[in-house]
Amino acid sequence: MLKALIFDVDGTLAETEDLHRQGFNRAFRALGLPWYWSPELYAELLKVMGGKERLLHYIERFHPAEAAGLKARMPEIHELKTRSYGELARSGGLSLRPGVRRLVEEARAQGVRLAVATTTSRPNIDLLLELNFPDEAQPFDVIAAGDEAAQKKPAPDIFALAVHRLGIDPSEAIAFEDSAAGIRSALAAGLPVLATRSRYTRSHRLDGAFSAVSDLGEPDAPHHPIQGYAWPGGVVTLDGLRDWHAGHLHGGA
Repeated sequence: MLKALIFDVDGTLAETEDLHRQGFNRAFRALGLPWYWSPELYAELLKVMGGKERLLHYIERFHPAEAAGLKARMPEIHELKTRSYGELARSGGLSLRPGVRRLVEEARAQGVRLAVATTTSRPNIDLLLELNFPDEAQPFDVIAAGDEAAQKKPAPDIFALAVHRLGIDPSEAIAFEDSAAGIRSALAAGLPVLATRSRYTRSHRLDGAFSAVSDLGEPDAPHHPIQGYAWPGGVVTLDGLRDWHAGHLHGGA
């Protein structure tokens, strides 16, 4: 039986990545750092999972001579980036991706549990939920976030933590991801994966996902299939997920 849906956040629940990029650039300017992360550079930096880890990688790669002093400033940089991200998000730039709200509502109505498994920090998740579910109870039963796991994706730790907190077997859930590293993480935790390609993962191979689509789709705006399992009408529904899950468990799809 399908008991839970487990979602990544950045690029999966919402197209947040460019807001993170802008937040970093605002922090750099405010702190007098002559850095600018272009969309092209940020696409490369996103291969490193986690904002703090991404910043460390950038310092070590592009500013090795100054690394010791810059590393000491990392908490200040990241804290200001988080505040800047929040300001950008509250200005109207943080809406859910197509089909997400519909699928979340279907799951809640039919007793399928919901979880988040992400490398982003908890305040960013809370803000996304606050802005998109302002007048209702928080929809996710479990949130596994940020520094709660010993290793970032593609290690399985954060998905394994979400599964543990749900109290289920990995075979009883489906993971939703947008990146190659996220897919590897979920698979390593024993979860089947549905991939929805996002702005910053257009070049990613989505191998390992049982289905890859442009987004979850809406009845009046179907998604574009990429590879794997095809969804009737171009819309990922809870009934469709249950059908795939049942067939998969019995050696079907």
